[in-house]
Amino acid sequence: MKQLTGLDATFLYMETENTYGHVNGLAIYERPSPDFDPYAIVRERYSTVIGHLEPYRRRVVEVPFGLDHPYWIADPDFDLDYHVREIGLAPPGAADQLAEQVARIIGRPMDRRHPLWEVYVIEGLEDGRWAILSKTHHATIDGASGVMMMQLLNDDAPDSEWPFPPVEWVPDQVPTEGELLRKAISHLVSNPVKAAGLQLRIIRNLAESNGLTSVGEVATRTRRLLSSAVGRSDEATATDEQLEAVSVPPVQAPPTPWNARVGPHRRFAMRSTSLSNIKRLKEATGGTVNDVVMAVCAGALREYLLRHEALPDEPLQAMVPVSIRTGDEADPWTNRVSSIIAELPTDSDDPLERVARCRTAMEGAKRQFELVPADALAEATDYTSPVVATAAVRLVARLSNRVNLPVNVVISNVPGPRKPLYFGGAKLDHYIPVSTISDNVGLNITVHSYEDQLDFGLVSD
Repeated sequence: MKQLTGLDATFLYMETENTYGHVNGLAIYERPSPDFDPYAIVRERYSTVIGHLEPYRRRVVEVPFGLDHPYWIADPDFDLDYHVREIGLAPPGAADQLAEQVARIIGRPMDRRHPLWEVYVIEGLEDGRWAILSKTHHATIDGASGVMMMQLLNDDAPDSEWPFPPVEWVPDQVPTEGELLRKAISHLVSNPVKAAGLQLRIIRNLAESNGLTSVGEVATRTRRLLSSAVGRSDEATATDEQLEAVSVPPVQAPPTPWNARVGPHRRFAMRSTSLSNIKRLKEATGGTVNDVVMAVCAGALREYLLRHEALPDEPLQAMVPVSIRTGDEADPWTNRVSSIIAELPTDSDDPLERVARCRTAMEGAKRQFELVPADALAEATDYTSPVVATAAVRLVARLSNRVNLPVNVVISNVPGPRKPLYFGGAKLDHYIPVSTISDNVGLNITVHSYEDQLDFGLVSD
């Protein structure tokens, strides 16, 4: 039994009847031979990987009354047939039919009585190809760990031998309410001390970053005295209020059609482009690949809003997830992600200007981000009450049609493998990310690189 981190648990607390915490990926494969059976090999492969990859066998156990963050347990009632499913498209199996099927599946919440993942083998695509839609809760993985899982489940060559033999694993007993309450009380006793040390550490870092060394020294000494008083010497991390002060601009984002309360239904669209072309644009403009991706998104959103006579005079604001993984994490199957907010120059009709402004905006957002230690951004939520976190989500939902948040759209750029991957001999052609939306931020654009291409996945209400 292992407790979720505060950040992992946040993706559970964010869920409402219309807002879901799962993220998804659509992998499209060639068919290596006419008699190739995708469902059979997918089911066989997942049946053997369960014992090797912890996220596939663990489910959530909630603490009574929401007094503390939930726990993962190895599911004593695990049923592979619940998780691996097969569906088919009606002829001709066109791309818009696939997109509609994906939108339907991602528009359903996940059942917390089971491990939080589902896999759909989709047959009937035109030209004989087939697909895997993976649906995994964000409480389990982030974008970087999702890429790791994808690479582990795929092969480096069409004739590679599957390296994971079946492994026996031991399910956990479901803990009693009394056991969970005793753990919660123990954590509640220690959290006020952790939070106090946390605030002092942030004050020290912000003071020193602005040259106020005397303030920083006082905060450091005070934090050490506090730690020694309770027999602790560990470093603490950031509070929610301080994170907001550093990461979120003190302005409201301009209104757009998708900045409203979301319903239960989803739309999904996908497009691909050449990574080589993006790199040529990067070299010609002096930006980065991410600057060009941001500018491409800004241009597309500008065109869309112009067509609908809804383009604001002010630039949009984009939330950009940032991985804070170091490679030294003891547990790779957890969230190590934060975010920055950057201006999106939708008010400019010049594509070169958009790239330049995206570069400037991203550089400024990164400087703000660096004022707080990366580990602080991830661990601050460990000290937030689940009851308070859930209530905050409900409040945002109620206010979403009355108040503009500082964000219009989420844009994420996830680097993927540059070499081809195979699933039991079937070559992976595309991996399209299919992310999630929330109240008042009803549009998500996620980009994933694979070989020499960028696959764009757009999700909206």
